[in-house]
Amino acid sequence: MWILPNLLFTLCIALRCVTSAVGVIHVTGYMGSEINVSCSYRQGYEYYEKYLCKNGCGNSDVLIKTSESRKNKYVIHDDKTARIFTTTIFDLHSVDAGKYWCGVSKFGKDIYTEVELKLMPDSCCDNMNKIESYEGYSESISCPYESQYQNNLKYMCRGNQRSTCRRQALITSHSRQHGRFRLDDDKISGKFTVTINSLTKSDSGSYLCGVQRNSDLDVFSAVELEVKEAVHYAAYAVVPVVLLICVLVIIYKYKCYNVRATEAVMSRNTPKAEDVINAEEGGIYGNQEFVVTFKQQSALNHFDEPDYENVTTEERYCNENYHKAHRR
Repeated sequence: MWILPNLLFTLCIALRCVTSAVGVIHVTGYMGSEINVSCSYRQGYEYYEKYLCKNGCGNSDVLIKTSESRKNKYVIHDDKTARIFTTTIFDLHSVDAGKYWCGVSKFGKDIYTEVELKLMPDSCCDNMNKIESYEGYSESISCPYESQYQNNLKYMCRGNQRSTCRRQALITSHSRQHGRFRLDDDKISGKFTVTINSLTKSDSGSYLCGVQRNSDLDVFSAVELEVKEAVHYAAYAVVPVVLLICVLVIIYKYKCYNVRATEAVMSRNTPKAEDVINAEEGGIYGNQEFVVTFKQQSALNHFDEPDYENVTTEERYCNENYHKAHRR
């Protein structure tokens, strides 16, 4: 009976039998970027060899071990003080997703910790908030977040790459003000606002609002900002005003022309003072024909005399005779 346990023990040494010592470690990364897989171990194993493997963890399944430091796209580091060894996997692709094992070599059966790696696209996001503004103006971008992240780090970056956003942040909630950017966090309403001052056309493009999560990927929302040239819109506003002024000038000149034409007619129909005096000197009987003509013209002039009390402001301004009459 002792032969069977010894046989199983021998097989486990040869095949590195895999059993999980603790719960599964869930790790999520972005395709095209890198990911860190960190596994802890118990005290007393500081100087034992550690490794990362896939599948059944046979010799051909070992991806890297601490005695190698770097292999292909894997880098491993053992922090003996913290008793954590970390494997970094670079240039992630869809085939890299799946189950891994963190292993600690020892006499007999190795110690394993199961790791589940999940990958997702690096670009963000399906829903994007679009904002329009103008050169020289300021624009505030609002970024909502869930209540459990009130005290987490908030930040904003340009572009749509989630994997590099925090490292390339334009502004964070730790600094609040950086150049033309300012971040205000309203924890009661559950949103932070980034204000960009003195906008230029180069500020147009995609932005990501990020909230850091310690045990999982950060949370993001996307914004598309378009900055337009303000001078074009100012020109469009000036054109109607200029046209209105031109129309008013034309109307004013037209009214003045009518008033002057009326004055010319009145001037032609009014007899000269010398003619009146000569008529008086010749006597009533000396120039009866002139007297009759004068009376007819006087009656006509009286009939055509404009009513100065009812004339418009423009007519008064243009009518020189009106001003002369009132100066008398």
